[in-house]
Amino acid sequence: MFWYEEEVHQLEKKVRSTAEVTNRTVFYGSSSIRLWKTLDHDFSEEQVLNIGFGGSTLAACGWFFERLVLPVQPRSIVFYAGDNDLGDGRHPEEVYLFFCALTSKMQQYMPETPFTFVAIKPSPARWHIIDRIRFANHLIQQKIETLPGYHFVDVFTPMLDGGGRPRWELFDSDGLHLNRKGYALWQQTLLQHPEIF
Repeated sequence: MFWYEEEVHQLEKKVRSTAEVTNRTVFYGSSSIRLWKTLDHDFSEEQVLNIGFGGSTLAACGWFFERLVLPVQPRSIVFYAGDNDLGDGRHPEEVYLFFCALTSKMQQYMPETPFTFVAIKPSPARWHIIDRIRFANHLIQQKIETLPGYHFVDVFTPMLDGGGRPRWELFDSDGLHLNRKGYALWQQTLLQHPEIF
């Protein structure tokens, strides 16, 4: 986890600087969260806090949970990760276990805090592992259905075209990260779930 330390340290400073502001919806996870530059505007600056960090795996998000999420004491959490774990060759079952470890921390430290998992997205760059992405989403969604206060938001389906392939117009040129249209779709999908905010 040493690879993440510099960015996590900067996020700790950010968290300390906003420590007096509680009752926010925290967006936590990998670069799909970190690169959401219009997040404050999309959901109202007073409501949200972005503590995503680049390249992070679901395992790393669990590892840094106490340092980044706990100090904020969020009203609710919107979470996206798992994409990089699978891209690194992890199996869906491993990603599921990392998710279970994270939910255990949630239940230990903030059992009343609502938690939203944004489905692992289908991307052109990772189409070769789409079956693993689908299965990881399936396992995590099944787990969430057993947890009161947890929500699974399906961004996967609306990111596919009529032929069942990723919609290129939602992605940057790398075929992995979202562009403004991609984030607009995520915003629209999340706003259909008022329980998050």
